[in-house]
Amino acid sequence: MDVIGYGALNLDRIMIVDKIPKADEEGYIMSVEHHPGGSAANTVCGLTRLGLKCGYIGKIGSDEEGKILLDDMKNEGIDTTGIKVCAGISGTALCFVDGSGNRAMLIAPGVNDTIGVDDVDPSYIKDIKFLHLTSFICKSSDKSFETQKRILNETDADISFDPGQLYSERGLEKTKEIIRRSKVIFPSEHEVTLLTGCGYREGCEVLLSAGVEIVACTRGKNGCYVTDGRGEYDIPSQKVNVIDTTGAGDAFDAGFLYGLQRGKDLHECGVLGNKVASFCIQKKGTRDGLPKTEALF
Repeated sequence: MDVIGYGALNLDRIMIVDKIPKADEEGYIMSVEHHPGGSAANTVCGLTRLGLKCGYIGKIGSDEEGKILLDDMKNEGIDTTGIKVCAGISGTALCFVDGSGNRAMLIAPGVNDTIGVDDVDPSYIKDIKFLHLTSFICKSSDKSFETQKRILNETDADISFDPGQLYSERGLEKTKEIIRRSKVIFPSEHEVTLLTGCGYREGCEVLLSAGVEIVACTRGKNGCYVTDGRGEYDIPSQKVNVIDTTGAGDAFDAGFLYGLQRGKDLHECGVLGNKVASFCIQKKGTRDGLPKTEALF
């Protein structure tokens, strides 16, 4: 396979609201939709639609939510051999989206945080091009995080890593084992600061010094900044009608990784990342807007 994703699987309950309340504020819910989600799962879904062969490592409960998540991945053409089904509750995410496409999220991890080394078959990640890692909640246990770090020794694949806010809050010291093994890392501008304590440009240099080959820093409406230490590019975002920004970073990862798989240069990979993200944010949910290859060129 080209890419195997490795991260949480969540059923997203997307609530369209009049506003995202702050402390002691109230708002109201205008509509509710259910969409399969999970950061790495969204990315491999995007890559599959772009024609790459993808699989997944994750865990779901033996409940209705788990069945929805598994069936959706099968329907997308993603290999699900690496997904374990166990007794317990599948992960869910409550996503609040306002009229401007801004979002807030609360996550109940369920069995996502219980992935151990015995749940991952080393043969599944032997002959692949990329292993794409994303974060777990890991509030009650670090088991899934520690398993990710240990499993890096079982594959010769290139590693791509989207730390998200959850892993970025741990700081550089606790994530360095994954970062120094990564070919490319996908932090947001805010996550670069969380990881390094620096602004995004200086922080990207810190991440390169930590061992990663390429940093692709997403900057929301300002596009992205990509660098490999030899070249650097500020690439503006695509101007589109924003409906829901949920999953935009995952979509960016898909476009960028697709570019790397197709031998594109650093700048073109960034352009493709922005383009796939622009399709995503024009629809509700993390996957409905993900494009097929013909839409990109």
